[in-house]
Amino acid sequence: MKRRDFLRTMGAAAGAALARPSSLFAAAGGTGKKRIALVGTGVRGISLWGKNLVEKYSDHLEFVGLCDINPGRLAFAKEYMGVGCPTFTSFEQMMDKTKPEIVIVTTVDGTHHEFIIKALERGADAVTEKPMTTNEVKCRAILDAEKRTGRTVHVGFNYRYGSHFTKIQELLTYGRLGKLTSVDFHWYLNTDHGASYFRRWHGIREHGGTLLVHKATHHFDLLNWWINSDPVEVYAYGALEHYGKNNAFRSEKCRTCPHQDKCKFYWDITRNSHYMKLYVANEHHDGYIRDACLWRNEIDIFDKMAVQIKYANEVQVSYSLTTYSPFEGWQIAFNGFDGRMDSWDGIPWQKGRKQIDQAQLHALEMRQDLEEDRSEFNEIMVSQNFGKTEQIKVPKVYGGHGGGDSKLIDRLFVNPEAPDPLSHAAGSRDGAMSILIGIAARKSIDTGKPVKIADLTDLVPQKTRVRPT
Repeated sequence: MKRRDFLRTMGAAAGAALARPSSLFAAAGGTGKKRIALVGTGVRGISLWGKNLVEKYSDHLEFVGLCDINPGRLAFAKEYMGVGCPTFTSFEQMMDKTKPEIVIVTTVDGTHHEFIIKALERGADAVTEKPMTTNEVKCRAILDAEKRTGRTVHVGFNYRYGSHFTKIQELLTYGRLGKLTSVDFHWYLNTDHGASYFRRWHGIREHGGTLLVHKATHHFDLLNWWINSDPVEVYAYGALEHYGKNNAFRSEKCRTCPHQDKCKFYWDITRNSHYMKLYVANEHHDGYIRDACLWRNEIDIFDKMAVQIKYANEVQVSYSLTTYSPFEGWQIAFNGFDGRMDSWDGIPWQKGRKQIDQAQLHALEMRQDLEEDRSEFNEIMVSQNFGKTEQIKVPKVYGGHGGGDSKLIDRLFVNPEAPDPLSHAAGSRDGAMSILIGIAARKSIDTGKPVKIADLTDLVPQKTRVRPT
């Protein structure tokens, strides 16, 4: 082997070692159940990472503690999840008294780093909802803590495990397009789901890092995974021109708004009994309003975003995120030396597409009780240069993020040592590289300049990541 090839191989191997989580929780609990604690009892925490685990995975784990700053939500969470474990408003007290082996972090994004690091330092591994954190300083602190403690951080990138996204990865991994050169990726949030981010804490940059971090971390992780390389430079445009202060009227919250009759975005939280019990009944504890006005002046995130990304392997990406589309969905195209691959989901005028109420679409995606529908398919079109176009059909999965939620949890808690030929498992380096794109894009919008990933952390972008077998 020539020296340059040896150095390139060793560098890629080093990147792969950082990229994949080490032996995810395989030793936790010995031969018994894994001892789990949950911090953050919002709707995502108590559903997917709460009630769902209790009902489907009790043979593999047990909850030993729940934590939140809001005692009312804690009480509701305990009842809703059906657990008998103690509850705490102090994370440190919970850790010291219950000594969990795994901590699941589902708090406000801007506080993820705090609980991940404290969990690692107290001898537990951590599972965190995406995004891993919201800025480069917090990101470096997490990576340093993981290295210092020898514990493991796993990021909940459920999209990787969805059947549609997995099929795309399989086609790319086995070289259907030859050398990959560029990608066009566009994501559309509808006027129900997209607007909801501006009603919640996500509308404040300090809490969620903007949607380039909170939401797009999913999409950037998929790109990193599919392209099998690390980003090196980002340039972006973005603006807040629709929500926030861009309206003639506003109020504190929808429930008491005097403009209900003329606001197209009026949302009646009183029709959702679950949200009323979880959020409205407990507002007095911490002041969090779940149906806050999306026209309030303090909103400081972007509602339209366009990002250019250059990768270490010279692949170029054009990405966009829209937050007020009439429909929810996405379109992607991969270009290579040998051909092109196109795919999409949620485009309502596609032939044979089942028509679903856009207001209910996100709730349907979040449900955990739906299965594969073999009467409907997602399509992937592979067109070869100087050849034919092949249509590949993937059975449609409604609910659980395209079937990804259950597969992610199976890998975490049931069979963490299973072979992973397509690199589904995501560790802290994957979490870092996805948010660093969003952080760089945010900085680029603020400064009007391109931002290099290497200037944000001491992670060295790798040209190629060696896939595990």
